[in-house]
Amino acid sequence: MRKQFLIGLSVAAVAAFSFTDDLGVVNIISMSDATELGYASQVSNELGIKITATLQKFPKDAKTWDFEVTMETHTHALSNGMEDSSVLIADGKQYKPSGWEGSPPGGHHRKGILRFPAVTSKPSSVELQIRLIGDPTPRSFKWRLK
Repeated sequence: MRKQFLIGLSVAAVAAFSFTDDLGVVNIISMSDATELGYASQVSNELGIKITATLQKFPKDAKTWDFEVTMETHTHALSNGMEDSSVLIADGKQYKPSGWEGSPPGGHHRKGILRFPAVTSKPSSVELQIRLIGDPTPRSFKWRLK
């Protein structure tokens, strides 16, 4: 029985280590996982604020690339303007949002669509960065597209 417990504990430790970055922060979905998951939602839950970002599928002729963003907290109001707090990175180039259609700043729960101008040539990956007031670094959400 003790041997099974130790084996289980070892497996759990290896699993926990494999989902942490160099700073010991747990990554919900890594870039390699996103490859298999495609457009799966990704979650950042730090400093009492949970952000869920979902890349919406876009056809070749799309004029915008859209991300559904949900934010939840029980600590303080979500007062960021999403257009000022977000950036899309595609093949190393940064794009500012063209709009936010959703909940206005304030409150403890916000949801909406963050729109960016469509990138003319489909990149191999995209990264959405959102930096909220009080965050030491931007929250990062990555998807592989090819």
